[in-house]
Amino acid sequence: MSGGTSSIERGRSVNGQYRKDIQPGLRVAIVRKQDQCTGRRTVGVVKDVLTSAPHHTRGIKVHLEDGQIGRVQEIEPAEGAAG
Repeated sequence: MSGGTSSIERGRSVNGQYRKDIQPGLRVAIVRKQDQCTGRRTVGVVKDVLTSAPHHTRGIKVHLEDGQIGRVQEIEPAEGAAG
């Protein structure tokens, strides 16, 4: 067993500021640019990671499978994960 468990596997809340925590296929909550003033979140599945920097204080920018683009605010727990 490798010693490199992610913060998601350890059950810690992940806020989407680190690129290493975001990968295609992950279910996330984003804030789209037009929703920044209200903070309204949109949940979807990551298709592409758009931010190239390893860290971004306002969240890593992603392209969802449904075509929407926004910054990750939270990584949704995996289905069937103990909570």
